[in-house]
Amino acid sequence: MDSAEIQKLVALEDRHWWYRERRALLGRHLRRLAGPAGTALDIGAAGGGNTRVLQQHGWKPVAVEYGHDGATAAKQRKLPTVRGDGRRLPIKSGSIDLVLAFDVLEHIDDDEGVVAEMNRVLRPGGSALITVPCDMKLWSAHDVAVGHLRRYTRDSLRTAIENGGLHIERLWSWNVLLRPAAATVRKRSTSSDLRKMNPIVNAALSAVIVSERFLPVQSLPGVSLMVQAVRGK
Repeated sequence: MDSAEIQKLVALEDRHWWYRERRALLGRHLRRLAGPAGTALDIGAAGGGNTRVLQQHGWKPVAVEYGHDGATAAKQRKLPTVRGDGRRLPIKSGSIDLVLAFDVLEHIDDDEGVVAEMNRVLRPGGSALITVPCDMKLWSAHDVAVGHLRRYTRDSLRTAIENGGLHIERLWSWNVLLRPAAATVRKRSTSSDLRKMNPIVNAALSAVIVSERFLPVQSLPGVSLMVQAVRGK
């Protein structure tokens, strides 16, 4: 993701419906993880929005960010931050309890190599939480603008994670209810859809995405895929 998109993300993520609900989703899954909070790695952290969620839930996180702008923003938020490449993490093997990679794999040519690095730094039995955009039918100018190389199917995501050495515990869809709207908007898109929104529209979209918490839609096609995986013992 280029500098301009990173700067937009940092400026908007605290209020934007998509990022707010994704942080809420992360918080719910952190509460469900077995065992006490420990060390965590947030790969592709950008400005550290998700790193802050890890801190709030008692984890000791490090934000790993490749780009200068994202790493600078994370440091300005007083978050432990290192510049690093997901394919060559500057982290000791077997030293991390939880790895987070939210919308990272689609940006990197060697996605299996990134998963292998996640597997390497995790302690035996450690967990990984991963999200990616799904379905090439939704490919648009937005994907090009934010530096995506691909969108995933369930099968292609499963292959990348398993070939990287992690064991999938759960794989599900997210942003299901708004998929028809996303497909329509992106057919007409000419750039990234990350922009400041009308507060009323932002609230309406937030209400829709929040309702997914209570509906059995996670097996249906969505805009994103999410995975909980583990390193074998």
